[in-house]
Amino acid sequence: MNNFNVSVFEPLLGRTIVKIEGAEKDSEEIRFTLENGDIFRMYHEQDCCEDVRVEDVGGNINSLIGNPLLLAEEVTNEGEVEYGDTCTWTWYHFATIKGYVTIRWYGESNGY
Repeated sequence: MNNFNVSVFEPLLGRTIVKIEGAEKDSEEIRFTLENGDIFRMYHEQDCCEDVRVEDVGGNINSLIGNPLLLAEEVTNEGEVEYGDTCTWTWYHFATIKGYVTIRWYGESNGY
């Protein structure tokens, strides 16, 4: 049974992004520069024995630039991989009038 958690990702909802850096596979951080010069950092502070990275960016990331975000949503799910290790998927869904993008983060941990 999957237990997906869905929530509105409020820090960016309604904001206009003017620049995006690091939105690529294996990135550990994505930086969104907003219309007022604020920089929003999307990252996971690594703990011992875990690895969290961007797994995939679906859609044209440039479609998020220049128009207010109409959708900013976070969806998470957890599971197990071999030998009792755990994994977590987090999808961030963003949309503007120009397009829709999903950024998928994936993390694994051995629990220590």
